[in-house]
Amino acid sequence: MSNLPIEPEFEQAYKELASTLENSTLFQKNPEYRKALQVVSVPERVIQFRVVWENDKGEVEVNRGFRVQFNSALGPYKGGLRFHPSVNLSILKFLGFEQIFKNALTGLNMGGGKGGSDFDPKGKTDSEIRRFCVSFMTELCKHIGADTDVPAGDIGVTGREVGFLFGQYRKIRNQWEGVLTGKGGSWGGSLIRPEATGYGVVYYVDHMIKHASNGKESFAGKRVAISGSGNVAQYAALKVIELGGSVVSLSDSQGSLVAQDGASFTPEEIDIIAQLKVERKQIASITGTEAFASKFRYIPGARPWIHVGKVDVALPSATQNEVSGEEAQALIAAGAKFIAEGSNMGCTQAAIDIFEAHREANPGAAAMWYAPGKAANAGGVAVSGLEMAQNSARLSWTAQEVDARLKDIMESCFKNGLDTAREYATPAEGVLPSLVTGSNIAGFTKVAAAMKDHGDWW
Repeated sequence: MSNLPIEPEFEQAYKELASTLENSTLFQKNPEYRKALQVVSVPERVIQFRVVWENDKGEVEVNRGFRVQFNSALGPYKGGLRFHPSVNLSILKFLGFEQIFKNALTGLNMGGGKGGSDFDPKGKTDSEIRRFCVSFMTELCKHIGADTDVPAGDIGVTGREVGFLFGQYRKIRNQWEGVLTGKGGSWGGSLIRPEATGYGVVYYVDHMIKHASNGKESFAGKRVAISGSGNVAQYAALKVIELGGSVVSLSDSQGSLVAQDGASFTPEEIDIIAQLKVERKQIASITGTEAFASKFRYIPGARPWIHVGKVDVALPSATQNEVSGEEAQALIAAGAKFIAEGSNMGCTQAAIDIFEAHREANPGAAAMWYAPGKAANAGGVAVSGLEMAQNSARLSWTAQEVDARLKDIMESCFKNGLDTAREYATPAEGVLPSLVTGSNIAGFTKVAAAMKDHGDWW
């Protein structure tokens, strides 16, 4: 009997990767890679610590802090910090494991890691959040650095938290370095970083659409369902609108807002929802207003997928496992042809199996084509890597330059996955290649080859 703890999220991420490797010709052509898979699935280091802080009443509070330093073969550990009551080691290991291969696909020199705490920023004052961040960084600073481990923001960690964390790191270590990404623009941050994940997933899907249609189609005229209402969802929605598409849904943890009677979100309505997030309010707080009630239907306690009607594109952009097998069937029935994860592991394995089966059974543009988060949402960490480069050179690039580099990286992620799928999982005549298989193999083989060069396996 195994003595390992039950870690469902990590086991799901591992099995998803391993199954695609097994079902390709990779191990037939390179049987030694089985050992590499065994080695890469164990983190290089897991750090767990207590975080003691004081609330506004002067009472002592305690939380758990974590940092999973999963793999540094390609560069310093790189991955976000998540502050949310659901945080546990299984979730952080899954996120860190995915991050290894996502970072590899960007082409930048970054390893994979993830961290955070079961601290809940919701309902806390700025002073309480600052005191928590100070305590959290007082311990974490012993284990990170610009050339060792470079955390970033994630759920519950916005630019405000990054500022508090960076300030404490600077005070304790007595040095200014690019140790965190997502920094403020006046003190080392990169332009386009808040927008990067949302923009990146749309750039990626744009390549999917053009490839599947032989260049005849784009986002213009497409109906797009999006879940979530944080940075990823907001900026994905704005980019879709800019490219001529219509956004028909957004959501939060309490419910979904779905456009009715052919309506869609405007940039101004998305800005209103963005302000709600800043104020830590729920979407439900505006659904009773005349402007929203006349145009949208609010569905409490539900995700949008089975309520959106006919759609062309689905972008899950909230959290893991937010598209079930049943919802996958509903999206196919609704006519969706493209789904790409703005969130990490946004689809359950059941949903992925349904999408992949539909792709294999339907030639060309008739298929639902699925793109995994490790490729489709790599834009965020890609611009974090660009922020690291700017910090190292002590300079700042223009928004246009960063955006151009982001577009190039997302095109490379798409083409790399596409070409690798053709090599190791050659599809039947007329069938679109598997982007999940291609992306998994491309990321895995790059990391495995570097580890072999370093003597981590042989």
